[in-house]
Amino acid sequence: MQPYFFLSYAHTPRFGAGGPDPDMWVERLFRDLCGHVMALTDLPAGAEAGFMDREIRSGEGWSERLGAALATCRVFVPLFSPRYFASEMCGKEWFAFAHRAIQHGAASNERAEAIVPALWVPVPPSQLPGPAERLQFNHNTFGERYVTDGLYGLIKLRGYAEQYERAVYELARRIVRVAETVRLDPVRPMDYRVVPSAFGPSGSAGSAGSGPARTLHVTVAAGSRHDLPDGRSPEYYGESALDWNPYHPVSQRPIAYVAEDVIKNLNYQTTMSSFDDEAGHFDSKQPPTRPEILIVDRWVVEDEHRRQRLAAFDQESRPWINVVVPWNRYDHQSRAKEAELARRLEETLPVKMGQGRAACRAAANGVANMETLGQILPQVVEAAAQQFLRHAQVYLPAGNTHTERPRLLGPMGMSEPPAPPRAPFPPDAYNAYDAHIDGNDSNDTDRGDADDSES
Repeated sequence: MQPYFFLSYAHTPRFGAGGPDPDMWVERLFRDLCGHVMALTDLPAGAEAGFMDREIRSGEGWSERLGAALATCRVFVPLFSPRYFASEMCGKEWFAFAHRAIQHGAASNERAEAIVPALWVPVPPSQLPGPAERLQFNHNTFGERYVTDGLYGLIKLRGYAEQYERAVYELARRIVRVAETVRLDPVRPMDYRVVPSAFGPSGSAGSAGSGPARTLHVTVAAGSRHDLPDGRSPEYYGESALDWNPYHPVSQRPIAYVAEDVIKNLNYQTTMSSFDDEAGHFDSKQPPTRPEILIVDRWVVEDEHRRQRLAAFDQESRPWINVVVPWNRYDHQSRAKEAELARRLEETLPVKMGQGRAACRAAANGVANMETLGQILPQVVEAAAQQFLRHAQVYLPAGNTHTERPRLLGPMGMSEPPAPPRAPFPPDAYNAYDAHIDGNDSNDTDRGDADDSES
């Protein structure tokens, strides 16, 4: 059965063997919410009003039942707390549900917000990761005490029973209102092994909102409806490259904006541009300032000027830029010329088409639909981020004149030399990512790493 809402929370460890279960207060909240939802709706007796995962799981133990609930529930209710945003599992749950909303928005061209947050323990806005910070939600309507103490404070402290009942009732009403307004279609459950956290890499600074946000740039190499090859249908194009919509008519949104939504759901800030605008501005001799994704329409190889610029771009060593090639097999013109266009693009971008790990090469060889894009793009983004951190400029800590392995602090807090533009990753994230990379090098088959020994 499809649960009406999914309650996502961070399990609290017991203080000792045989001690009381601290999550019993969350279970009480869950029962109260289910009771109100049943009373406020016409759900039949025995219907699953809510879903709550009562088992403590590691980052590897995402059950099939959990994935199925996220793929079918109508509303996602995260219980905000500092522990919540430090939890990789909670970040995976958030990403899986939010990606449903992204797919819905792409298909309908309407933003679908079906996340209803609740304050278990108040969290300062400065500590919220990007996906949570961007939610348009007013907690003040649930009561003043709720805002200052959260549901945990109201449920634990004597004298606040009335405030607790009001807050839970208002939360249930909000859940029902959102469920009746936003209708997300059920999707195929995501594979937990490749589901990333919406809060960023586990253990990195900034993953729970601390420090400056990470940034990533998206460039689109595609034509506009005004400069297409002879005979190419304009229905997939708009006024600029950023309007290219390869998955039309299934998708109503340009690929650049769908990719932007997916990347923002990985706790990034994004910028976007056309390859036509960026061409000539790449300089491989300068250290990178951010990881990048280049989205390529195979039809651009029909334009000799763009093809030559892409070929020149391919000759520059920039492993922190990964290529994604959307390809719609239901586009009869593209399907008819698939072999020819694929061959010409591979001849134009031989380095980029062959670099990186398996996910990067798969993305460069053609992403067939929106569902596959949502699964493969996070892996491509992570690979670009790791390459960025390998090639980013190193800044020694103030006062240090020698170290075998300098700590990558970034420009923040430095007085000499003059500070370069602000780094797109939080300072300590360099160390966290570096450690993560070192731990994976033994099984790394990344051909894009070949130049590391020279850097």
